[in-house]
Amino acid sequence: MAGCTGPGPAPPRRQAPAAAGAAALLLLGAALAGCTGGVRGEPGAAGLRDPYFPRLGNGGYDVGHYALTLAYDPRTRHLDGTAEITARATKDLSAFNLDLAGLTVHGATVDGERASVRRAGHEVTLRPRGDIGEGDTFRTVIRYSGTPRTVTDPDGSQEGWLPTADGALAVGQPTGSMAWFPGNHHPSDKAAYEVRITVPKGVRAVSNGEITGTRTAADGATTTTWRTAEPMASYLAVLAVGAYEVETSRTASGLPVLTAVDSAVARRGDTVRVLERLPDAVAWGERRFGPYPFSSTGVIVERAEDIGYALETQTRPVFPEDAFTEPILVHELAHQWYGDSVSPETWRDMWLNEGFATYAEWLYAEDLSGAPARQAHEAAFADDANWAFPPAEPPGPEHISGAPVYGRGAMVLQKLRESVGDEVFFTILKGWAAEHRHGNASTDDFTRYAEARSGRDLTPLWDTWLYGEEKPPRP
Repeated sequence: MAGCTGPGPAPPRRQAPAAAGAAALLLLGAALAGCTGGVRGEPGAAGLRDPYFPRLGNGGYDVGHYALTLAYDPRTRHLDGTAEITARATKDLSAFNLDLAGLTVHGATVDGERASVRRAGHEVTLRPRGDIGEGDTFRTVIRYSGTPRTVTDPDGSQEGWLPTADGALAVGQPTGSMAWFPGNHHPSDKAAYEVRITVPKGVRAVSNGEITGTRTAADGATTTTWRTAEPMASYLAVLAVGAYEVETSRTASGLPVLTAVDSAVARRGDTVRVLERLPDAVAWGERRFGPYPFSSTGVIVERAEDIGYALETQTRPVFPEDAFTEPILVHELAHQWYGDSVSPETWRDMWLNEGFATYAEWLYAEDLSGAPARQAHEAAFADDANWAFPPAEPPGPEHISGAPVYGRGAMVLQKLRESVGDEVFFTILKGWAAEHRHGNASTDDFTRYAEARSGRDLTPLWDTWLYGEEKPPRP
């Protein structure tokens, strides 16, 4: 990646003007090739052309690891951060982009050398001193700070950085992770993470994965390091700062469990009861969906006013107290297989997350209380909200979490079960999670997979239940 210092010697004077010009161009090209190792880079794309968020994510590289070093003080709401991003170039790069909203960038290096920084909205463009060759691994370090933003989604919900009474909660679906760290914020670029977070005395910080170190300073400030070894889409990253009661345990199979519950709600009866169901719910998921895909599990439970929805953040889903119920626990745990391990290729594929997790609720009720999933299907069929649009084709970004993505998405799976029979259906359910474990997949991938495993042409099913505009006759 060394920079070029000059074009080399001039051509001999005796050449004719046209020949001299051609020779000069040849010599210039040779000189440039010599000083860059043959790399003729171009800027990476400033977006991945997602159907609903075309400017989200960045082209030209694939992130393998994020190392985030953060310090947050709830009293001032100030965040200091350093992000070390290890990535591999997927093309010859002269420059590349990162997504970051609102925070101030103080400087950046690429492989230890200072890089130029340009901001345009949430795009941060870095230009290293020399081009990066396709296939090369490179390390980017960015220093930044400021007051992180709360992001309002197209559907009106809030994400990004949510201040709470005693701290903050960072959640990212679909675009909010750019509010607290720079990165390639599209679900198709998954990476491992290390988050080292320092908070003042009186509060704790909780993130994804497992704790690998804790250090307390003389003033009572605590630095905790969290490690997520398995690939994670950035929208599934979580950071919670507050007064939590943290408990650790293990499931019957030995899987580590870490729960963090806001101290204001930790002792309430309903919260305690649902927490007690966590190990059994994970074990049920393993029986139905296959091996649990990550190295730990747990939950974060907040006060109802801190967040207005539950979210499947990887290994540690987040719940407001009023949504911390057994069915919703099962829903968010099912996402660990469907959504977190098998992540959507684009945001158009959200029904693969929500339809599967909703069907998990139906299946759990069938297994534990004897209520057939068919009954839940009939109730969903009768709900007109589930027929507003086809689940595989939401009409815009404000609808990617709309009712059809959940309810009609689950109906697709019930109709698949009825079409292929239980034995084949449950083979598909487990096989799908195994086939794309820790990867990404699209709706087309799923329909092809279901047809291959069942040995059947299921086009009429997809045309009616997945893509159909009209409600069919009552089944």
